[in-house]
Amino acid sequence: MAEIIKLMRPGQLSLAALPPLSLYVHLPWCLRKCPYCDFNSHEWREGRELPAEQARQYLAALRADLEAALPLIWGRTVVSIFIGGGTPSLFAPEQIAELISDLRARLRLEADCEITLEANPGTFERERFKGFREAGVTRLSVGVQSFDDAQLKRLGRVHSSEQARAALSEAASCFETFNIDLMYALPGQGLQDLALELDTALAYAPPHLSVYHLTIEPNTMFASRPPEHLPDPDLASEMLDLITARTAAAGLERYEVSAYGRPGHRCAHNLNYWQFGDYLGIGAGAHSKLSFAHRILRQVRWREPAAYMAKAQEGQAVSNEHEVGVAELPFEFMLNALRLKDGVPLLTYLERTGLGASSIHAAVERARAKGLLQPDPTRLAPTPLGFDFLSDLQSLFLAE
Repeated sequence: MAEIIKLMRPGQLSLAALPPLSLYVHLPWCLRKCPYCDFNSHEWREGRELPAEQARQYLAALRADLEAALPLIWGRTVVSIFIGGGTPSLFAPEQIAELISDLRARLRLEADCEITLEANPGTFERERFKGFREAGVTRLSVGVQSFDDAQLKRLGRVHSSEQARAALSEAASCFETFNIDLMYALPGQGLQDLALELDTALAYAPPHLSVYHLTIEPNTMFASRPPEHLPDPDLASEMLDLITARTAAAGLERYEVSAYGRPGHRCAHNLNYWQFGDYLGIGAGAHSKLSFAHRILRQVRWREPAAYMAKAQEGQAVSNEHEVGVAELPFEFMLNALRLKDGVPLLTYLERTGLGASSIHAAVERARAKGLLQPDPTRLAPTPLGFDFLSDLQSLFLAE
């Protein structure tokens, strides 16, 4: 209670209203750590499904974590839930059903609350995705990455192209909204190779497609042993043009840097992130961003699963937290909002940061002078040039 009173005290910000609230649930285990992955994931080498006792202990920790966090979000409605990892589909459908039941018992959800589950073909079994749908999942995101067996091997994936195709066939039959994750600019990949990947993915008529450029992140296996024959920037740019053209022809609109969706099938959870909404993150290593009348709080949970489970049961799941400084807010906001092709209204910035327009006036003028930001005074939206050089645009809002 003392912590809540402290958060309610006057501060440097003044938010007229709180933004929408989402929930992120992190399930940290995967069959194998991919060499490009910098997420908080931990290998589970003892089968393609977590043992019931391990799942039971982790679900109990999630319940304890959520219950300890509830006072921070009293009275607020959750608009979306995202169950990510790791590989959440390592958990059995009945365990996911238990998780969703636990969440529904403790949170007030929007009537049409989107519940997304990340799934990998390496954990696919016949009827498994149907089981997730019956458990209450409304949107499945399938981490295919590639349909080329040689590329899958280079990426350290545990599934084959055949498994990916079988998984997508079942996803398409069970879910009105599902997403396919693909990667491009892979080692030795050419335009024809990418075209074949896109043709294969689009044959399943996905309502949503996420296509990510392979990047070499610090603290990954690829950082210490980079793959050879990566496409150069010019070829990667041609690949992006091909992706945009092929998806548009298939009725998918590029609405965010890496996201393509049919009307009515945009990812509600990610949209809330990009529009600087709030999110409570529970699970090992999960992050939270929570707004209060006079401050914005960020939290991080303990990363290592065993430590997280022990700390959560003690009511101490949060390893560290801090208030977002006033000087940091413009860049934090733009880092998210300018990823959207159409940007956001200026009013969204004012409402969700509690700052005035003067706080970004100089940066906005510089961005418009460089042709990176649209001239509309009521909207913060990148120009086509700004969308192509997004990092340059976002960096203009860094605190000086």
